[in-house]
Amino acid sequence: MEIIGKKSLKGEIKVPGDKSISHRAVIFGSISEGETVVENILLSEDVLNTIECFREMGVDIEINKEENKLRIIGNGLYGLKKPKKSLDCGNSGTSMRLLAGVLAGQNFESTLIGDSSLSKRPMDRIINPLRKMNVNIHGVDNKYPPISICPSKELYGIEYTLPMASAQVKSAILLASLYAKGETKVIEKKTTRDHTERMMEYFDEDDFKGKNIYVPGDISSAAFFIIGASIMKDSSIVLKDVGINPTRTGIIDVLQSMGGNIGVKNIRNINKEPIGDIYVSYSPLMGIELDSAIIGRLIDEIPIIAVGAMFAQGSTIIRNAEELKYKETDRIHAIVTELRKVGGDIEALEDGLIIKGTSTFYPGVLDSYNDHRIAMALSIAALNIDGKSKINDDRCINISYPQFYESLQKIIME
Repeated sequence: MEIIGKKSLKGEIKVPGDKSISHRAVIFGSISEGETVVENILLSEDVLNTIECFREMGVDIEINKEENKLRIIGNGLYGLKKPKKSLDCGNSGTSMRLLAGVLAGQNFESTLIGDSSLSKRPMDRIINPLRKMNVNIHGVDNKYPPISICPSKELYGIEYTLPMASAQVKSAILLASLYAKGETKVIEKKTTRDHTERMMEYFDEDDFKGKNIYVPGDISSAAFFIIGASIMKDSSIVLKDVGINPTRTGIIDVLQSMGGNIGVKNIRNINKEPIGDIYVSYSPLMGIELDSAIIGRLIDEIPIIAVGAMFAQGSTIIRNAEELKYKETDRIHAIVTELRKVGGDIEALEDGLIIKGTSTFYPGVLDSYNDHRIAMALSIAALNIDGKSKINDDRCINISYPQFYESLQKIIME
């Protein structure tokens, strides 16, 4: 993708449905009884992988791509069928980790596989707590995919303190707890997104009968436009119907701390998730230090926050973000390497970044590392640099936001 800067952003857009909530809507719809209708679902590669996994287990899922809608006929907690082949999660760590929790309580053997990138991502973080629940689960070197799960006579509830801030690990345990005897308690040292808890409560209202779900816009996708409008002069945009779950709004808090001009209006609740319209316009940003308490609320937004910090005054320090190393790529390495190519003054820490704001930038040829969030963050950076830049391997944005460049084009002003 070739990008010509320097631009401003003006107008109103809707970002696609939240990826985390979309995954969970498919999962809970599939293990509930009866019909679940999901509106505004994100039909990205990751979510489609989750859909295909449940289809392999006998769940009837009808996709309406034109309306971004799903119709799921759930099989109930114990109605899934043994798949005829390994369940392919593709590049989706969310699919693999959450499915492991569901499969823990089934009466058939199953194997979870992924692509070359996912096969290098650590799964011991779910294997260890699930084993404590008496789940018969194994991985390569007890750490990496493929993950095999065999039936257990009985699962037991546990009390488990998360060693790292991870909503995926928490969710795997909570999903397994649906099949376990006794109480399960998960203790977090740092707050992580709570979409699983909210949806579990929503479905439990009717004893896991099918429900109607509206998926709010993904604030992690909105973050690219939020930072873009903040750093590009004369910008002013509105992002409609975005999820503003307090475990996800770290990006808003950080931007306000940096001096950003951002607000939320038209706040309401839909299927236990808060939603609103985000207003943001250009404002000179100042560097800040991100403390450990907020990292769990914006781990996916750190690549684009680093871009915002590059154009800010002063230094921004990000620590306690070691989890970045275990995403689709080592995002610490990717951010440092690529932003330096366009003049960014950025240094890698063992668990984060130091970014010093500067004013001298130049276009470049940038690599996405086949990571959707890196590709989109670099695109926003390039849009605020005078000249023509190129983003290699931009197709990876299909993982979370297939229409990203189309949305961007709607609000770009010369």
